[in-house]
Amino acid sequence: MNSKSVVSVILGGGAGSRLYPLTSTRSKPAVPIAGKYRLVDIPISNCINSSINRMFVLTQYNSASLNKHIKNTYQFSAFSNGFVDILAAEQTPDSLGWFQGTADAVRQSLKHIGNNDFEYVLILSGDQLYQMDFATMIDNHATQGADITIATIPVGDREATEFGILKTDAQNNITSFIEKPTIELLPEWISDTGTAMQEQGRNYLASMGIYIFNRKTLFDFLLVDKKEATDFGKEIIPTSINTHKVISYQYDGYWTDIGNINSFYEANLALTLEIPPFNLFDNAKTVYSRARMLPPVKISGTTFVSSILAEGCIIHAKKIENSVIGIRTRIGKGTVITSTYIMGSDFYETIPEMAHSLERGIPKIGIGEHCEIKNAILDKDCRIGDNVRIFGGTHLTPIDHALYTIKDDIIVIKKGAIIPNGFIIE
Repeated sequence: MNSKSVVSVILGGGAGSRLYPLTSTRSKPAVPIAGKYRLVDIPISNCINSSINRMFVLTQYNSASLNKHIKNTYQFSAFSNGFVDILAAEQTPDSLGWFQGTADAVRQSLKHIGNNDFEYVLILSGDQLYQMDFATMIDNHATQGADITIATIPVGDREATEFGILKTDAQNNITSFIEKPTIELLPEWISDTGTAMQEQGRNYLASMGIYIFNRKTLFDFLLVDKKEATDFGKEIIPTSINTHKVISYQYDGYWTDIGNINSFYEANLALTLEIPPFNLFDNAKTVYSRARMLPPVKISGTTFVSSILAEGCIIHAKKIENSVIGIRTRIGKGTVITSTYIMGSDFYETIPEMAHSLERGIPKIGIGEHCEIKNAILDKDCRIGDNVRIFGGTHLTPIDHALYTIKDDIIVIKKGAIIPNGFIIE
């Protein structure tokens, strides 16, 4: 693969309502993951590791923090042609509205993307967790003489109804496609996914929302043949298999779509497993992010069990188990954290600032003393007082409170929330 032959387009997604309240002040690609990264770092890192260094990120909602993160993180050498550019929805004489879907977002951005020299467009989602070599996928696309390649992953019965499912012939040409089939239709869509996948009950080929288009094919579809189509998965892909050579590229590694609070929570906590499905410790598959000049972690009297701790933390907790602790997190004495993702803080409070907050009855940034927190997500810059109990679980009723949201049995403490001493959510 020649890196100069490819540009990548990363779709920032819509309003991200299913990830609310994490998306109330930021776009989906800007949501913090694993204590120190952002979701957008995943597709960008996969591109860099695949020698693709020309990328566009398409977004339209709450894009300020995403802009700041990308500007501060991805600065290529002056002697390189690499870039990561944000393309936000804009009003022009030709387009007066928001992006109406994935295809419409790319169509409205073609005037910027098309100024570059390339043969192939790699289209990616900004809210997925995986590690993939796109160079191999692009080489396969070129070797097979395809017009479009769709990355696919084997899934089981439960997941199949949530994805676009396809079938292929012996040469991996896609012969049929259906968007989110009902359970009754699934028997008609079983594929030969390989012995290892079939033994796991993963008998259906699902679209990962990762596409390679030849330049001419993409421009013809968006500007001529399908100029009214707004979505790739629902409109362009199903009809293209009858008119173009569309092939499947099967990926058998770890991949998860961060579509809702539960999948986000599970993906983060899975990082604490002894052998996590997503490997942050792979020399060949580095996950890049903003390089912060933070001090080392300081710990006093804490028992850690199967947890991840990001840099710059000050921890006096009694016990932290099966949890992800983000940058600059402060946790007081006697506190127990279990199965929780704490995103951390954007800044440190000085000692005078802490004293001033306490005088006004406002807890310090971080988590106070003798708290118990379980099955929760704490967004950035939360202030949790002393003797607070936060217990998520199936016993809870969904609610959207000013300070927190209960969703998918998980308690999400909102960004910057102030939780007073003795507050209980259980």
